[in-house]
Amino acid sequence: MKILVIEDNEQNMYLIRFLLESNGFTAIEALNGQDGIRLAHEMKPDIILLDIQLPGMDGYEIAGVIRSSPEIQTIPIIAVTSYAMSGDRERILAAGATDYIEKPINPETFIDQIRVHFPQRRADNESINC
Repeated sequence: MKILVIEDNEQNMYLIRFLLESNGFTAIEALNGQDGIRLAHEMKPDIILLDIQLPGMDGYEIAGVIRSSPEIQTIPIIAVTSYAMSGDRERILAAGATDYIEKPINPETFIDQIRVHFPQRRADNESINC
């Protein structure tokens, strides 16, 4: 499965890529929103992991663009963000995110938090660890 990671922090990108690839996923990396949107159109990932605090175009704008693009609008978007104040989760979901994972991520639960967005595939692929 292909997962697009839109994240500008190198350390966060390294950790997320390591966790994804260690669990059989293919990580596609974008360091900014414009590259992320372009790669979403080109690669048609199974899921998008989206940082909210990005230079230039923030995660709210990126989610809005993806949700308004018919060919990619149904791809699940999981916001991975340090925004954890009251109302942040609701604002992120209202912008178009499917789910929300707080940073710092927990390496022991991160993959399971992503897998819930593949219920039909998870059952078919449990033996190959997605």
